[in-house]
Amino acid sequence: MGTAASRDSGQPRYLQIAEDLAQQIRSGVLAPGTKVPSESELMARYSVSQGTARKAVAELRPTGLIDTHHGKGSFVKSQPPVRRKSSDRFRRSHRKAGKAAYLAESEQAGKTAGVTVLYVGPTEAPAEIAERLGVPDGTKVLARRRLYFSNGTPMEEATSYLPWDIAEAIPELLAENPGGGGIYARLEENGYTLKEFTETVRARLATKQETSALSLSPGSPVIHLIRNAESEEGRVVEVCDTIMAADQFVLDYRIPAGD
Repeated sequence: MGTAASRDSGQPRYLQIAEDLAQQIRSGVLAPGTKVPSESELMARYSVSQGTARKAVAELRPTGLIDTHHGKGSFVKSQPPVRRKSSDRFRRSHRKAGKAAYLAESEQAGKTAGVTVLYVGPTEAPAEIAERLGVPDGTKVLARRRLYFSNGTPMEEATSYLPWDIAEAIPELLAENPGGGGIYARLEENGYTLKEFTETVRARLATKQETSALSLSPGSPVIHLIRNAESEEGRVVEVCDTIMAADQFVLDYRIPAGD
């Protein structure tokens, strides 16, 4: 195993080895949860130096195929990414069935969802959030910060910001568990019928805090998604700031082509 890495492809040796390992993972030769060969094993198998073996493993990390744990080594990821369909996840039918978007999405993917509430309470609106809510910087708003899990693995950290006048009028929004269907169900029950959602998506490297919170390998990419929830009256009633492990999600958008 591993001899398929060609010496005459014109690529640096570490790239050849990385591609060979990636092919073994995709073909199932290295199964999910399997430990990736150590540097010493790669050195012997491919007749290369320790530096070349180390570069090969480093080349694999941004692909999302492996997880690296300090002191333990690298392992093949154990679960495929969740496909997040924008045209489906905020359907009103999910809320009426008592399912928040993340729960419905996880069920469709055959995964077990979990959530840890990190903070619920007042905060000062950061500049970008304030602009989206249409309030001055530093205005008092409600923050709801959560960490979401899939099959026990942390997948995303999200903070919802809601105008304080709305939050204080709906007691469930101040509770750790807002009830079936989540905060969008509570908003609609109280007259804030949702008309549309607008998402801004960025890709970047994880910060140290995000790497720790999502149990990512150093240098891992994340998806930074900020979403506005707008009511039929044209008011933005919630802004959700979300950090997602990039290798754990596929974002699926449907875009009309008409006038």
